[in-house]
Amino acid sequence: MRIVKVRTFHVRPRWLFVAVETDKGVIGWGEAVVEGQARVVERMIGDLAEHLAGRDPRRIEHHWQGMYRGAFYRGGAVLCSAISGIDQALWDITARDLGVPVHALLGGAVRDSVRMYGHARGVTDAEFAQAARRSRSAGMTAIKFGLDGPVRALDTVEYVDRQVARVAAVREAVGPAFDIALDFHGRTSPAMARRLAERLSPMGPLFIEEPCLPENVDALAEIARATNVPIAAGERIFTKWGFRELLERRAVSVVQPDLCHAGGISEVRRIAAMAEAHYVALAPHNPLGPVSLAACLQVAASTPNFLIQEYLALDDGADLGAGILAVPFSVENGHIAVPTGPGLGIEVDEAQLMDRVYAGDWTTPRFTHQDGSHGDW
Repeated sequence: MRIVKVRTFHVRPRWLFVAVETDKGVIGWGEAVVEGQARVVERMIGDLAEHLAGRDPRRIEHHWQGMYRGAFYRGGAVLCSAISGIDQALWDITARDLGVPVHALLGGAVRDSVRMYGHARGVTDAEFAQAARRSRSAGMTAIKFGLDGPVRALDTVEYVDRQVARVAAVREAVGPAFDIALDFHGRTSPAMARRLAERLSPMGPLFIEEPCLPENVDALAEIARATNVPIAAGERIFTKWGFRELLERRAVSVVQPDLCHAGGISEVRRIAAMAEAHYVALAPHNPLGPVSLAACLQVAASTPNFLIQEYLALDDGADLGAGILAVPFSVENGHIAVPTGPGLGIEVDEAQLMDRVYAGDWTTPRFTHQDGSHGDW
């Protein structure tokens, strides 16, 4: 079996799908995007496709090493995201060819279903509380939402009170048996993160995500030591080498590699094993589409230290595959059953998919402070 073609699709709202075709007629799907730089990643995929042309897609590890180590400059968001999407597609091809799900090739499933959490959206505290109640009524057991932005390096008491009031409203709405995860999104300085964590701790967050930007691991570790709230991070970190220091410094209780950025199924499995050795849980980052979700579910199914899986919970269900997959995913009682179909367990409906194809020109929103300076999104 040989790779004969690699195609890409920019899919609304901001996704980039990859289809790797073989001379045997087996097609594998992956998802690879740097949000706001999708067209740059598309070009990188094209370059890697030239290297892969005519090669056996089942030599997944060999190709991962060749794509990552083949150039003088390694790592970074663009290269690792392009590798991630292709890697997912190669696993899909290999497992499809054998007639088994990907998780069967990763040692088999260690669980029957995958616990999920979606996103709460709103403007007012009451809207966030109502979103959480709806989620609980639908059978979910956890939800996540973020801080208001932008945040100044040292913000006001009023800002802190406002964030605490929102979390308190959600906690009151859903009770103590429902998990609330909080995404700081790297918007806060370590000083502000510590101040917020102290105030939020009594409400028992499942975790605080990205309490500061990930470039300075010592700062993240300092926050972790200052609070009893578990710290999660990893969506902007790539490969095992990026996660090594995060784990060695005991900066997190939960790692959140993104299968579309960190190196695909191959590398996230290695990151998960490293985390397991440090007694750290895995919660794959996934604010993306149904192909990304399919890859996440395969890893979640076969990873002992898996904690919980993110998905967008869009109103139109596109992130679960509505209008994209022949059979969309279904969340029942807060879980998705471990897929049993071959490959990633999905069938992409290309005819439907074309209705969502766009130019790939989605751009990242920008925050500006009152004085005109830039804030972190």
